[in-house]
Amino acid sequence: MGLLEQCEDLFKTSDLYKVLGVCKEASDAEIRRGYYKVSLQVHPDRAPDDEFATTKFQVLGKVYAVLADKDQRGVYDEQGIVDEESDSLNQDRNWEEHWRRLFPKITLQDILDFEKQYKGSDEEVEDLKRLYLEHEGDMDLIMESALCCSFEDEPRVKEILQKAVDAEEVPTYKAFTHESVKKKNNRKRKADKERKEAEQMQKEMGLNSEDSLVAMIQQRQKSKENGFNSLISDLEAKYCKKPAAGKKGKKK
Repeated sequence: MGLLEQCEDLFKTSDLYKVLGVCKEASDAEIRRGYYKVSLQVHPDRAPDDEFATTKFQVLGKVYAVLADKDQRGVYDEQGIVDEESDSLNQDRNWEEHWRRLFPKITLQDILDFEKQYKGSDEEVEDLKRLYLEHEGDMDLIMESALCCSFEDEPRVKEILQKAVDAEEVPTYKAFTHESVKKKNNRKRKADKERKEAEQMQKEMGLNSEDSLVAMIQQRQKSKENGFNSLISDLEAKYCKKPAAGKKGKKK
């Protein structure tokens, strides 16, 4: 099965750009960023319940290899095909090792520095508006996907989005303007549960109050639904190394 067929089978689209969640005009940095965000969601270590996680991770590596190479990307853009015989798509390639070379580990301080810089920035506003459009105003999905956000940030997030709605920068969605009290309460219960689990982890690990943030971050990292992976993806993407150019694309 070729790469495009694999993408259709695993990600329900054969469009390489859509697989990474970026537009066709995306810059190299945006493609790296998109690759990392999606790859973290399906990384075998972070998606142990997904039986296809390893295959998805490998396919994502190939998608990135095509779009990161100027010649291969050009052929794909013009003809909609990929060079299946390219060295960068070698079936025996160690994609985990390749991934680690592209995205070295970051530190807790990197996370804290990024969060401080990101909150309240123009970038955060644009990201929230994009999520609002993508999820058609569903606050459950918006809060799950938003970077650096916990339940305590929800009033701030809603204010940002309401201003965008009032300014007609985004359309009005009933899911946002008429959200039920039940949905709001469910989010609060979920946040309370996550906080208690973090406190339990802190207790079990013998952490003091100064280390409570570490416990919370570690607990969040376990959750697929709180956007922590997206935060890590943005941070680590800053330190990625640009891969060497591969062979020029050819027809299959």
